[in-house]
Amino acid sequence: MTAPPSAPLWLRFAAAVYDLFPLIALWMLTAALFLFAVHGEVDVAHPPPAYHLLLQLALLAVTAAYFVVSWSRGGQTIGMRAWRLRVVGADGDALPWSRALLRFAVALVSLCAFALGFLWCLVDRDRRGWHDLAAGSRLVRMPST
Repeated sequence: MTAPPSAPLWLRFAAAVYDLFPLIALWMLTAALFLFAVHGEVDVAHPPPAYHLLLQLALLAVTAAYFVVSWSRGGQTIGMRAWRLRVVGADGDALPWSRALLRFAVALVSLCAFALGFLWCLVDRDRRGWHDLAAGSRLVRMPST
């Protein structure tokens, strides 16, 4: 049996667009819970620095949890399912949570570096980004059933 082909960059971005929808819902829920926790006493235009930092950290944690849990429990986010993409390790299975967390952290750095780590897929022979290289993973396109 041959290994599934690596996903091209355009499919990665298509899946990322799909993933924005559940992420936006999670971010809104997180912000609502945060406002509930502080009794709604945050001036949105001028939040106290501590509240602003705590909310940003909470949003980052929710985003990381979405990706890490998805990648380590089946290898797919909602957006990846729509395009039949799957993150796999060298053995072809889903990543353990520690490698999924590493993949997320390096992807975040890559995104902050003007997406250079994602664009690396265009020059890598196996279409791996920086985050795939760091985590020992590949993003593959699964055959249609």
